[in-house]
Amino acid sequence: MANEVWFRPLVWIDYRLAVLFTVIIPLILLIWAFVQKAEAIQRLLIIYWRVSSLLAISVYLMIGGFGVSFISGPMARILIPISLWFWVDLNDEIEYTLSGILKLIFTSWRWAVSVYCALGALATLPFLGCAFSANAFATPYCRVWAEAPLLFKDYFHPNSKPGFLGFLGIVGLIIYVVCLSYFVLIKLGKQGRSATQQ
Repeated sequence: MANEVWFRPLVWIDYRLAVLFTVIIPLILLIWAFVQKAEAIQRLLIIYWRVSSLLAISVYLMIGGFGVSFISGPMARILIPISLWFWVDLNDEIEYTLSGILKLIFTSWRWAVSVYCALGALATLPFLGCAFSANAFATPYCRVWAEAPLLFKDYFHPNSKPGFLGFLGIVGLIIYVVCLSYFVLIKLGKQGRSATQQ
């Protein structure tokens, strides 16, 4: 039935772009930054990986059939650009003390992933209704978004049940929300927009 959904190819393109922009490229950049000892880029990418883990959590929630994945996914796309541009000290260090091809590629990726996430967040707004109704989640209109996560499950968790993976997603989401709340409510007031201040 999902084949009847006209935007199905676009959903798959989105997942492929997500793997490229949010997994492969930042992983290469992180390794490169460690090799080049570019500490500002290292710190920013470590922050990025912490924030973007919400995307992975959303995949597991989608595998488990939890509608909250239609909220956590767009939230991740909103938080990722914020995490990449929020830190004044890291932005200044990257801008004024670094040079070379690593800086150019990192800056290009930072802009590209920010635009991708912003457009992706807007594109998923019409699907927020899938989060609030089990009946809606079961329709091809919503289920098409679960196809790629279920394929991921078949490749990497062939012997695990979707319900168990969904449970891991719920646990991950709870931990994520607790850590984010601690940062926003307590740590942000102490260190402001400085990533290096303790």
